[in-house]
Amino acid sequence: MAEAKETPPIFEDCIFAIVISKEVTNNLAKELKTSLQDHGGEVVIVSNGSIDINEITHIISSTSDFPQYENARLQMLPVVTPSWVSSSLMRNKQSPIRPYTPDTRLFFSGVHLSCADIPTGDRDAITGAVLALGGMESSAVTRLTTHICALSLEHPKCQTALSKKLKCKIVLPHWFDDCLKLGKAIDSKPYEFPNPEIFEKKAHDNLPVPHSPSVEGATSPEPPGLLAPPALPSTRQLKVFEDRRVMLSNDLGLSPYLRQILESLVQGGKGSIVTSVHEADMYVCKYRDGRDYVFASRFGIDVGNLSWLYFLIANNEWTSPLKRLLHYPLPRDGIPGFKNFKITLSNYGGEARIYLENLVVAAGCEFTKSMKQDNTHLITARKNSEKCTAAEEWNINMVNHLWIEESYAKCQVQALTTSRYTHFPPRTNLGEVIGQTQFDLETLRTNYFPRDPTPRPEDPVVLRTLKNGQGSTEAGGNDDSDAMQVDKQPFAKPTPRRMPKTPAPTRTFAATTPSNRRSSTEKENDTPSSTSSRSAKDRAVSKLHELAPDIALYEKEKKRVGKGVWGGKRAADQIDRERKSKEPSKTPSDDEEEAEDSSEDEVPGPATKKVKTNAPKARPPIDIRLIITGYKRWLGSPNKEDLEKKRLRDMGILVISDTLTCTHMAAPAAVRTQKFLCALAAGPTIVSAEFVDKCLDDKEVPDVKDFLLRDKAFEEKNGNSITKVVQRARKNKRKLLHNVPVYCTADIGKGLPETYESIVKANGGLFSLYRGRGGMAIKPTNPEDDIGGGEPVYLITGLKPEERKLWPKFEEMVRAGNMEPRIVMAEWLLDTAMSQVLSWSDDYLTNK
Repeated sequence: MAEAKETPPIFEDCIFAIVISKEVTNNLAKELKTSLQDHGGEVVIVSNGSIDINEITHIISSTSDFPQYENARLQMLPVVTPSWVSSSLMRNKQSPIRPYTPDTRLFFSGVHLSCADIPTGDRDAITGAVLALGGMESSAVTRLTTHICALSLEHPKCQTALSKKLKCKIVLPHWFDDCLKLGKAIDSKPYEFPNPEIFEKKAHDNLPVPHSPSVEGATSPEPPGLLAPPALPSTRQLKVFEDRRVMLSNDLGLSPYLRQILESLVQGGKGSIVTSVHEADMYVCKYRDGRDYVFASRFGIDVGNLSWLYFLIANNEWTSPLKRLLHYPLPRDGIPGFKNFKITLSNYGGEARIYLENLVVAAGCEFTKSMKQDNTHLITARKNSEKCTAAEEWNINMVNHLWIEESYAKCQVQALTTSRYTHFPPRTNLGEVIGQTQFDLETLRTNYFPRDPTPRPEDPVVLRTLKNGQGSTEAGGNDDSDAMQVDKQPFAKPTPRRMPKTPAPTRTFAATTPSNRRSSTEKENDTPSSTSSRSAKDRAVSKLHELAPDIALYEKEKKRVGKGVWGGKRAADQIDRERKSKEPSKTPSDDEEEAEDSSEDEVPGPATKKVKTNAPKARPPIDIRLIITGYKRWLGSPNKEDLEKKRLRDMGILVISDTLTCTHMAAPAAVRTQKFLCALAAGPTIVSAEFVDKCLDDKEVPDVKDFLLRDKAFEEKNGNSITKVVQRARKNKRKLLHNVPVYCTADIGKGLPETYESIVKANGGLFSLYRGRGGMAIKPTNPEDDIGGGEPVYLITGLKPEERKLWPKFEEMVRAGNMEPRIVMAEWLLDTAMSQVLSWSDDYLTNK
């Protein structure tokens, strides 16, 4: 009988580095070390953040905030939280890496999802998002399941979780939707069964202001008070400065006494104080300018402000100055575009409020504690307060804190139309996710320390580079000097990472590639990223040596004699052909952006090759951008709709929903729908719905003139054909209601204020909700109105008692502005938009 093959230890041939932090204490690190060694692993405990990534296979850390994280990520070295170890021991094999990453940008990390009674399309979308952002998904409910996405508790998966008392949360799909809209993971409690708050409570019910741990110690660029040695225990040793060379800039304005205190703390922690930035590892300054700042930034030296230095002293733990916005030096003149903004806050409290006040000032805005009509922006954590109501009435921009944070991080004003800046989950105070936005090093480089295109031989960077043998200005004179870390790494091929004696299947990184592995030049879309330039430089320098043989071969192939293309081009073409042959065909649900891909005809050269028969067919250019309303062919058949929209695109017709860019509109009649009236303001060619049927049935586009919409009922009522109305719209150029103030009561009907707002703005008017609050005023839209021009101001209203009470206040407000109040039914707006004529009749008045 053959002996059973002995199973190798779980962590055989694995070498771990455990990073000490607040969460991973020395005692926990020792316990992890024992467990890993008992199962075949080797362990190194790191207390000062210095990790030799060439000698290890895994990093265990509770945070991604350590110096070598970005370098490890670029080299696809797994970085996992301590829970990965316990999970692996429980499974008796190494667990997947993805759910245990400490990278906060992958905010679904740690989520192990199973969907219950969710429609197929929604389930696929939720699952895809979870997987892309660090989570895992399984069809069955297991002990590892952390979240069940369900619409009710009736599904067997939910019943199983409840009966077995599994430690998993049963949440509504709304939670995933709100997280994705914000790009942040908010608390799931308001979405959890058995009694989800978003259904049980109203949005305006009281909600406590949450604690904001991400801004602790980073609420201001200026430390709140002096730091004296008696405030620190005499037995405490600041390991964070060990072997570090620190330079304090003159622009900090430190008194001799405070400078002496800071220097003694650094030196007491086995660090040193230097007076030249060329010798520094850490550069502390106030502003993002000056020669020393540019040099330090280009050369990969850690650059932070005094608040960052205090944070290091208080916590005795290294953190990147790019992680917290107010730990990085200030822009001396603020961020371009913010100078004329006047901003106030609502629904933020404690340190979060102090942080936002200072961030607003740092961006170059004026901050006001109270809100008046001259405020330009309201930053709020919830869409529920007196300030929020007033902002809607006064047309003040209302956004959440992500707008000011990302504007500051990206060094430019972000568009208010971005949906995540105006999204407010009903039972969430967004103060819980404040302070999570980080700087992107590439953005800072572009705006504040772009590379010098003409480095001089006498430049300190060049001299330092030549001195350390890292190349010459002749060979790479245009290379960015900050691509090399000359003092920390000699220009030599690094020692290769130690590899296991026997390949371990569980360490096949390609099978568990985290979604955050990208090239160093790539940017993230939904969440800002921070990069470690020092580690990237080391990697770039070493790669030059590794690529040297390939470069030599490339140069040799270029010199090969012959008419055919040389090796690299030939190989690239072959790879490209194989890749294209494996690409899946486009689905019928191609979105509008894909449909608008460039379709310009290629100009054939003198030796044009014959096109292969299996090449994808090029789409024709877009001739018609079509809006369809009131069309019944696709009702209840979404698959048919997707398929036929694709067929229309293949004929040069793009079906869109944007009323601003349409060229044609198809409708069965002149209907007074929101889409029809908004699109009509653009003056599109209006055709009957039969035009769409004809295109799909005949598979070709007929003459549009043969299908122009005619509506006898419309012509009898308005005395004009639709064609003439379209001609008027084209002459109006969306200015039919230009500078005409139109108010609307909030209680006129559910969804109606939003509909009327879109129609008014589509025709160039000014729209506001009117609730009759005190303090409201109206200013004439033309300077002559101050003399008594009496321009009309409209209030669209219903006949409910609560609406009638507002009429006298509205009239008083308008007359106080020397203008004429007109309180009208909605018919006035609909008839005006439909006829494209701003005419008037007293028949529209409700109070005549």
